[in-house]
Amino acid sequence: MFETGFFAISWQQVVMLAIGLLLIYLGVSKNMEPLLLGPIGFAVILANLPLTGITAEPSGLLHVVYEELVATGIVPLVIFLGIGTMTDFSPLLANPKTFLLGAAAQIGIFLALGLAILIGFDLSAAASIGIIGGADGPTAIYAATQLVADRPAIIAAVTVSAYSYMALVPIIQPPIIKAMTTKEQRKIRMGKMRKVSKLEKIVFPIGVTIIVGLIVPSALPLVGMLMLGNLFQTSGVMDRLSDTGGNALMDIATIMLGLGVGYLMTGNTFLQLETIKILLLGVFAFATATAGGTVFGLIFYKLSGGKINPMVGAAGVSAVPMASRVVQKMGQEEDAGSHLLMHAMGPNVAGVIGSATAAGILIGLLG
Repeated sequence: MFETGFFAISWQQVVMLAIGLLLIYLGVSKNMEPLLLGPIGFAVILANLPLTGITAEPSGLLHVVYEELVATGIVPLVIFLGIGTMTDFSPLLANPKTFLLGAAAQIGIFLALGLAILIGFDLSAAASIGIIGGADGPTAIYAATQLVADRPAIIAAVTVSAYSYMALVPIIQPPIIKAMTTKEQRKIRMGKMRKVSKLEKIVFPIGVTIIVGLIVPSALPLVGMLMLGNLFQTSGVMDRLSDTGGNALMDIATIMLGLGVGYLMTGNTFLQLETIKILLLGVFAFATATAGGTVFGLIFYKLSGGKINPMVGAAGVSAVPMASRVVQKMGQEEDAGSHLLMHAMGPNVAGVIGSATAAGILIGLLG
């Protein structure tokens, strides 16, 4: 018997259709992470139209994509491989001590974790929420699917928070940085960085993989894929693999991720008070991560005798390269001749490794 969805749709589904349209609007019109918010928004619409069977178990398209590709962690890891092919670790290698700035920014993860516990989330859920402070979408999704696999509402809210706040880096970070630094500090110019050899670039991903694998085995899937992608890029002889990983494969994985996350965002799972709490905790996680990186930037400024611009510490939040661009823009607003981009990229890419390692530690402890 033929049925129409007009008489089967619930108010929750109507609300979720509006949220789907909002995500598409933010992606398309506001250019906020369009490659992900676009697919997620459309998938939310697909998942909330009644009687379609697209989310049905065991063979509905969105159900299969989520269960086989997202919940297993495959898609987030493939995206990390793609990120590796597009990441240049030269600024970090040129100034290794900036790794501490990337590590410092991860304080947002643990502060948000603690606050989440205080307001009633259990430890696994709190850890999943805290990872939003790493400002790294694939890491947040991977951690959530490992820690709260049986709670789709949390995974969906964490995903939307992580990618939305990544897109809002130019809005969230500047007020925090300005509140914590002086005009004179923001004017500081930093000198040229030393040239990094090809050998250093090749040894780095291999060395990091071995060290992380031995010290934090549970972080190896994320860090290992990141470093594999980076090796494709730095080797100089795997251009085809680097191109595929950073373009075609990355695009396919992003589409699958969008469909899988949209599958989770149905009215009966997403429209909960818990979701609002997670979205607010995400802002707190990201803001405290920015503040933590800036505090260490100020410490570096003091220890260097005023030669290091403290703003570069804020780039340690891992949102590559958006956080570095924020620092560059703010520096040039104070001094048009200031060039901080590459100096900020050091802690920025260190933040990627730091957030993945923090996620691995939490998965190892709680997963």
